[in-house]
Formats: sequence, C-alpha cells, structure tokens
Amino acid sequence: MANDIFVLVEHLDGKVSEITFELLGTGKDLAAASGGRLVAVLLGSGARGFASELGAADQVLSVEHPALADYTPEAFKRTLGALVQSRGPRVLLVASTAIGMDQATGLSADLGWPLVAYAREVALAGGGLKVVSQIYGGKILAEVEVKGDHAIVSVLAGASPADKGKLAGNPAIEDVAPTASLDNLRMRFKRLLRPEAGDVDITKEAVLVSVGRGIGSQDNIPIVQDLADALGAALSCSRPIVDQGWLAKTRQVGKSGMNVKPKLYIAIGISGAPEHLEGMRSAATIVAINTDSGAPIFDVAHYGVAADLFDLLPLLTERIRSARA
Repeated sequence: MANDIFVLVEHLDGKVSEITFELLGTGKDLAAASGGRLVAVLLGSGARGFASELGAADQVLSVEHPALADYTPEAFKRTLGALVQSRGPRVLLVASTAIGMDQATGLSADLGWPLVAYAREVALAGGGLKVVSQIYGGKILAEVEVKGDHAIVSVLAGASPADKGKLAGNPAIEDVAPTASLDNLRMRFKRLLRPEAGDVDITKEAVLVSVGRGIGSQDNIPIVQDLADALGAALSCSRPIVDQGWLAKTRQVGKSGMNVKPKLYIAIGISGAPEHLEGMRSAATIVAINTDSGAPIFDVAHYGVAADLFDLLPLLTERIRSARA
C-alpha cells in the first residue's frame, strides 16, 4: 500500500464535487508512476452509493457512520487520520477547499507528514514527489521536492480536467469500520447555512460575459450588459467589481467567488489575477478584451483583442444583433 495514491472524496447534497473528479485525474497519473493503486476514500452516512461514480479509482474505501453524515472537522479527521495511518499511502490528495484544508493541516500535524498546499502540478518522477505550488495569491510559483515516504497535497481547482477523472469502471469497494471512536466528539453538526440565492446561478450558464476593473465606473457596466443580452449570456465579474458594490457577490468568478466552466467566457477589462484565473480557466473557450496586450488574461485566452472596450463593445454588440436578426 506504500505506493497507493489516496483521494479524499467531497460530496454535498447528493452529489460528488467536481474537484473530486479533478483529483482522481491527477491521482491516476500518480498511481501509474508509483506502480500503486488509485484509492478513493469515501466518508459519510448513506454515501456508499457514490462509489459507482468513482470509476477512475481502482478501489473505494467506504466508511459509514452517523457521525459522518454531515461534515465536521473533528469526526472526519479522526476517521481519515486512523485510516491513512493504518494504510500508509504514498500520497493523500485533498481539494484546496474549506474541507480539504481543514483535513490536510490537522493530519499533517498529527501524522508528521509533509503538506504541500495550493498545488497546481503534482508528479512522481524518479521515485520523488515534485509539486508546483501557487503562493502569495499566485504571484509566485514554487517548485517543491517532497522528502519522505508519505505526503499530503492540497490541489487547486482547475489543476486537472474533471473529465479525466470521470471514467466508467467498477472499482472494488471495501467497507471499512471506523477504528477511531466517534462517540465522544466535541463538535456536532447543527445545520447548514446557505447563502441567499441570487437572480442567476453563473455556475450553470453556458455563456458568461465577465467585467473587471477596466470598466472604470459602475455607470459603464450597461455597455457590457448590452453585449451579454445580445448573446443571451449572463453577466459575471471579477472581485474588484463586487468589492465596489457594483454587482452582487453571486456574480463573482474566482477563488473567493465561483468556479465556472461555461462553453464561452468573455473577459472584458479583466487583467487576469491568479485568483480570477483559478475560477474560469476550465471554460471551453475564453475570449479576452483588454487594452494591455501583456495582461495575464491573454496567457489563458483562446482568442484575444488588445483594444479599448468602449470602442469595441458597441460595434461587437451591434454586429451580433444584426447576425441574429
């Protein structure tokens, strides 16, 4: 088991999270390099049925207990810690989410295993684990070579295509009883507080027109809204627009907002800070409009125009409306 790659499965409201499939894709490459198995770790109560969705894994370890029905850091850490310690995988992959980071930091301290956070690339080469980690909000990429026989890596959303982990298959399912006591927990789940629903769910939109700081003023947002309307798209934005109070938080794309995967993403006046790129780099087609030809957004865009948005957008909107008339 020393060569196995473990992936912590995240799920909510009866669905496996998209980033879990991204982790499975990364884990599959690591398992091929290590010569071990890809093992999905599924904690919950009544969650065993999710195993059928984890076809990319060679094995699913299913731990069922009423205390694991809803996420609490203490119950999950006791259970996952005991399981990982007894099985000794080469690498434990967790998502760079609230749950993943909750678990990663505590387990690293308890087990004495090194933790690499905010990973963008993870590879095993020559028997060593090499990780490219994004630090200082993505302003610096750190290449890390991890020493030791075991490691924990928290992986950023978008580091691997989710489709790579959505494979048909019949992984062997092993039902594992919790070996750590879950009867004397100091934390208990009371209820899940959900944010108020916005007027649109940008995570479900096929086309997004996103506006950034380059719009200059709230009074100029209608010019972008006109383009969105012409395309039948939803309007989204980068964080500075929300910080200014010009659009609602539910419209924000990025690390502190929403991760989106539309068929078409048009970024207008957005420079491309790492926090924003993290939330939209998985879009099928990215079009960038920015006056600065050296803006980082052009590094991820499939098509780009270095032009003044106030000159270009009215012409583009008019052309789209004429074509659709």
